[in-house]
Amino acid sequence: MPRAFVAVLLDGETRRIVAAQIDRLRPLSKAVAWVPPHNLHLTLRFLGDQTEEQLAEVVPALEEAASGVPIFTLTLKGLGAFPGLDHPRTLWVGVSEGVQEVQRLQARVAEALERRGIPIEARAWQAHVTIGRITDERRWRREGMPELRSALMRGASMPFGSISVASIALMRSDLYTSGARYTGIASVPLSSEYDV
Repeated sequence: MPRAFVAVLLDGETRRIVAAQIDRLRPLSKAVAWVPPHNLHLTLRFLGDQTEEQLAEVVPALEEAASGVPIFTLTLKGLGAFPGLDHPRTLWVGVSEGVQEVQRLQARVAEALERRGIPIEARAWQAHVTIGRITDERRWRREGMPELRSALMRGASMPFGSISVASIALMRSDLYTSGARYTGIASVPLSSEYDV
């Protein structure tokens, strides 16, 4: 059964800028599993394991969610960590412009999926692009924590460029010993203007 998620994909230039920053951060800690450049994206909804029949139901939900949402610009800015820099588990690039638009899109995706039996997640959604995950907290504390934390703090207002969000993607995630490999299942375009 494939794992799946709904995402906003980054364009090549923005992916290159974010990947260059990951390359600068990588030597600061071996306790981080860094996201490969081709896997960088903004997750709207993680779906987990889905049957082919369930995935077939997701596409109409995304079409419904995208209807009435115009193309918008998303600006990536700043580095940070969830749940915070003291005990980070996820390292991210944030969103500075287009926040309301992407929150509205995410809410529409969640509601359309809920109508098809996929419950809304309990935790609040925050717009971000994951760039790394702390895989071993003890190792993180032992190796490079002060340097990487300092670099993340210095990067709190670092610009990463803007992307035009014209579609949302249904993605498949397959796990291999070398890491996750993402494959597009469907791309659903946004509307050119709001539905009334």
